[in-house]
Amino acid sequence: MRFNRMLLSTTLVVVALVIQVSVLARLHLPGAVPDLVLLTVLALAMVYGHVSGALIGFGAGLLADLAPPADHAAGRYALVLCVIGYLAGLVKPENGQLRSATGPMAVVVVAAMGSTLLYSLVGALVGDTAARHVGLGNLLFTAALYDLLLAPFVVPALMALARRADNDPLAESSTSAKAPDVSSGWLSSGTGLRIGRQRGGLRVKATKARVARAGRIKGVKRL
Repeated sequence: MRFNRMLLSTTLVVVALVIQVSVLARLHLPGAVPDLVLLTVLALAMVYGHVSGALIGFGAGLLADLAPPADHAAGRYALVLCVIGYLAGLVKPENGQLRSATGPMAVVVVAAMGSTLLYSLVGALVGDTAARHVGLGNLLFTAALYDLLLAPFVVPALMALARRADNDPLAESSTSAKAPDVSSGWLSSGTGLRIGRQRGGLRVKATKARVARAGRIKGVKRL
């Protein structure tokens, strides 16, 4: 990953995690909690692709596993977001630009339900049965609903920010300055044309001189 991608991704994930832990988790909504970290991973994965999406998802999930008040095994949510980030990067729009809101919103719903289901399955493997007491169906519905309501305010803005940071105009201008267009600069300066004209003029003068010498020699022979 590029340095600007790593810096932006880390900043956005940390800000999303702080907001989720300090604000969204304290709303005490019924069912699941709005997952701002998941939406951040989805937005970045749909711009950067599946490889970067998997890396960003793993890092974001690991931070969420270690952030208090986490009460589950470390690495559990990292695995979930790594898979979700990879799959979201596979449906990356062309050039990372959204043409309609239908596709990304469908990705958000599938990711919200898929992450909740995968998190519950991994928890069942390690002996965590909390999802059974709350109700898996209720968790799936509320997770999809909350993330879908939050996504229009988060995903498009983060995707636009990621595209803008990834396309560095200063780097492009410096590259173009280092490698100027030789052909256009040569022709626009007029140097090549002047040299061509000078060479053409010398050839014409040399031809006239040969013709004149030939005429003088023929004139001598006539005499």
